[in-house]
Amino acid sequence: MTRSLALFLTLCLPCTLAGQDTPLPPLAFLGFEAGTRLTPAAHQVRALGGRGLRCDRSRRDRAVHECRGTVFAPGSGTAVELWLSAVDSAAGVLTLSGSITGAELEEWKRTLEGAYGVVGARVQGSQWMLQWVRQGRMLRLTWRIERGRTVASVSLIDGRVLDGWGRARAAAPAPPPAPPAAAGVSP
Repeated sequence: MTRSLALFLTLCLPCTLAGQDTPLPPLAFLGFEAGTRLTPAAHQVRALGGRGLRCDRSRRDRAVHECRGTVFAPGSGTAVELWLSAVDSAAGVLTLSGSITGAELEEWKRTLEGAYGVVGARVQGSQWMLQWVRQGRMLRLTWRIERGRTVASVSLIDGRVLDGWGRARAAAPAPPPAPPAAAGVSP
């Protein structure tokens, strides 16, 4: 009987849960969500003690903004650098990184696993990684020991934003070729 019940739950429970209309919580860290818009991201930077985002448009693609800022982790006050790449004002990639203590790393891991579930760590060389993926978005925590300090980063990636940008770039007409250089004249 127990074996039959286990088989039933294994086969039927995922179908039942998939049919529910309750959305999963968005992947987020320090109040930043994957795919966040620039204005809410700038507000969150200020809420975490930063001065705001400094953004520049890409010279290669005017739809892309490259932004930087610094925030301060709640509780510890540790400075955390923020970098984001936004397409049409939606963050495709947002990374928060800094040199943190072992206790802060444990808090980051505990917070993420509490929100999104326990996942197995992967190791590549001296770097460790935990990763969560859902609804076209990914959150990745990476860390390594560098000169006796723990260097950690959390990356929030919105695949839908990046896929939309890729489709738009593929559909855009190719830029005209550069004119040939005159003989004897170097660029």
